This record gives sequence, C-alpha cells and structure tokens, in this order.
Amino acid sequence: MPDLSTIGAAVVGTGFIGTVHLGALRRLGVPIAGVLGSSPARGAERARALGVPRAYASLDDLLADPAVQVVHVTSPNVAHYDQVRQILAAGKHVVCEKPLSMTSAQSAEMLAMARASGKVAAVCYNTRFYPLNQQAHGMMAAGELGDLRLITGQFHQDWLAKDTDWNWRLEADEGGPLRSVSDIGTHWVDLTSFITGQRPVSVLAELATFVPERQKPLGPVETFTTAKGATETRKITTDDAATILLRYGNGGRGVLTTSQISHGRKGLLTWDISGSRASAAWSAETPETLWIGHREAANQILLRDPALMNPFGASAASLPGGHPEGFADTWTAFFGQIYRDVARGGRAPDSTWATFDDGHYEMLFCDAVLASAAQGCWVDVSQGDM
Repeated sequence: MPDLSTIGAAVVGTGFIGTVHLGALRRLGVPIAGVLGSSPARGAERARALGVPRAYASLDDLLADPAVQVVHVTSPNVAHYDQVRQILAAGKHVVCEKPLSMTSAQSAEMLAMARASGKVAAVCYNTRFYPLNQQAHGMMAAGELGDLRLITGQFHQDWLAKDTDWNWRLEADEGGPLRSVSDIGTHWVDLTSFITGQRPVSVLAELATFVPERQKPLGPVETFTTAKGATETRKITTDDAATILLRYGNGGRGVLTTSQISHGRKGLLTWDISGSRASAAWSAETPETLWIGHREAANQILLRDPALMNPFGASAASLPGGHPEGFADTWTAFFGQIYRDVARGGRAPDSTWATFDDGHYEMLFCDAVLASAAQGCWVDVSQGDM
C-alpha cells in the first residue's frame, strides 16, 4: 500500500454515510482537509462534532483548497449531478454515493466527463468489498461455479416500516422516482453483476407503496433515527418494496425483492447463485460465511480466512480468520483500493471498485424497472452510452 498521508480528502455531506466515509479515511491515514455541510452553520456544527479541522462555506470554497485531491460526495441524490460536474471540472478525483444521479441522462453526462478527465471516479457500491463477495467473484471468474443459470436474492430493511418514519429519500424530488430499488436494490444488482460477470438485460418489475401517507418532521432527522416533535402529513409516491424478474445476456434468470418495510430486517442482503458446475450463497447478516453447494460431493462452508481464500478474497480481508469483519471494514477495503489508484495515477488492472460506467448502468436499470412497472411487461435495459 502506498503512503496515503500525502493525499488530502474532503467530504460533501455530514450525515450518516458521510461519517462512515470519514471513519474509513481515518483508518487508512488519509488526511481530511474538511467537510461541506448542507449549510455553513450545519457544516461548522458537524465539523466540531466530528473533529474535522475545517468546514467549507461552499463547494467553490472546497474546490479552491489545494490540500484537497479527492472529494467524497455523500449529499442527497438530487445534488450529485451538479456537484460531481464541478468537482471533475476542477481537476479533482471523485467518490460519489449511489445512485449516481437522478436520471440516466445526467449519469451519461457524468460518465462522459469522468472518462475525459482521466481522474479516478468511483461509485459507492461498498458491498463488493465484503471479502467473501470478492472470493465469489474470483470463483466465478475461474469457472469454479460454471455458467450462471439462476440467481435469487433480496435486500430487505425495516427502517421505513412505520408512517412516522421519515427520510429525505422518501420524496421523489430529492431521491428520485424510485426508492427501495434505487437506494438498496441497485446495491444487489451491482454486487451480483460484479460476482457473476453478467448484468440483467431485461426486467419485469412490480412496485408497491404500502405507506401512502407519512408524517414528515418539521425539523431535521438523521438517516436510521426516529424523529421527534411536530410533523406534517405528506403523500408518498416512491416504492416501499419491489419484486423484479431478471433475464441475463447469457440466458440466465434471476429474481430480486427489495423492501424497506420488513419488520426486524435491518439489512438482509442475500444472493444465491445456481451455476452449471456448483452453487454458492451469501448473506450480509452472516457475512463471515460463504456456502458452496455440490451435486456429487459434500457441501462446504467457507469461513472468511485470507489464508484459505483466493487472491480477490484475501486482498479484501484486513484481519486473520477468526477475527470478524463487517460493514465498516468494507469501506476501508474499498477506499484502500481507490486511494492506491489515486496514488498511482489511474485504475489498476486488478481493481474491483465500481466505476461511473457501473453507476450509469444502474440508472439505465432503474429506467427499465420504472417502465416495466408502468407498462406491466418485460422491458429491456438500454445500453445507452455503455
């Protein structure tokens, strides 16, 4: 790992995921020049609370700071397009939260800018960096599972199960017309595409909004926290849950369900792959184990242990076997690759982080889901500018 202490970073956004970014950067020894909040006052308050030396007054102020080489964008979805364009135009590397933008037209423009810039431009699909997901990617690439035949899975949460639960993602003008699909479903699609080497080419989708009215707090509320105080009733049009059938380019089939209203499920992301040679399955609720299925031999349970894993899995693990790794560790492994590539001047051949190409594909996937749900039929995922 190169010396990262000479690469300065700044984080746009000071909410839940912004603090996750800060924690991972600190573990890597990346200097944090400052943060940009939703307002100067909010930024200053959060900078003090998080122990960050500077709160920028504006994005222009941040981009003028010569100490910043990499900008992390963790703001609401509606802000990504303008912020990322300004960051790339200023000659900075960018790490953007998902979804990349509000529309595929925006993400196409962002992708073109990223390609032309020559800068590292990454999208935050961190679930790739659970070591056993990297292991499964290596197994699939080596032909150990054979060709993809069937993949099933889900991403279920409960943090928006009640009508008193609130977050900016609920409103289409801030988060986009999709919610459970764009916010967590794209995690599953990106992860399984990364593992299998196959992207969905067609979808048949149904969307459901089970809580059509919610109580919006009149004051600010953090992600995954319960708001208190006065509220106002707001109509909700974004999806609480979705069921999606998938077709893959190699003839494989898939089924995905997403939900943000499943009581007791805090982050149930699972995938189950049936290949032509073997099967494999993994769950984020038990991220230290990978199930491997065989027809004519005993099934296996692989415990995360870099000494027993392929090069992809071992490189993502930071601790020896028997010392559990989890959500926070995925960000350290992810950013470790990013900053290694920033230091070397570009993406390494063995890098596995999601690019703006991947982020743009996810926007095209969401377009197809919306069209399918509206039309009640199979819809192809556009290839756009891929």
